[in-house]
Amino acid sequence: MSVTVIKADLGNAAHAAALFETLNAYASDAMGGGKQLSDYVRENLAAELKKRPTAHVFLAFDGETPAGLATCIEGFSTFACKPLLNLHDLAVMPAYRGQGVAKLLLAAVEDQARQLGCCKLTLEVLEGNAVARSLYRACGFEGYELKAETGKAMFMHKPLA
Repeated sequence: MSVTVIKADLGNAAHAAALFETLNAYASDAMGGGKQLSDYVRENLAAELKKRPTAHVFLAFDGETPAGLATCIEGFSTFACKPLLNLHDLAVMPAYRGQGVAKLLLAAVEDQARQLGCCKLTLEVLEGNAVARSLYRACGFEGYELKAETGKAMFMHKPLA
């Protein structure tokens, strides 16, 4: 296996197809919700991400074959008064799991964050995703808390549609 990681050119049809194919495989997996992505997402994801200059997409390829992806969105830490980079999606195709692809992608994400002058990387992970949680801990991620007595941060959401 000779996997390389590149920053995606979202105007490139092959990169757009790899983005969708990999994300759809992840969405179809139990840890991604178990449902395929819609035709709307297939037709619009790359173009919509391309409109957002704070979006960064990395693709892992084994030759021409998509092996994984990392989608990141810049945010801002008011406490540090510096940008941060949120890892929104990290997905590895089933045939490439356990072979270090995720670590290669995380290294590319960290390099990008450092280039942007970010103070930290953030992500969310399901409690039941023990494999991902172990990977993230091994790569230096930890639960966020200001003080032990106030507890760790919790991820919450409010759907609007």
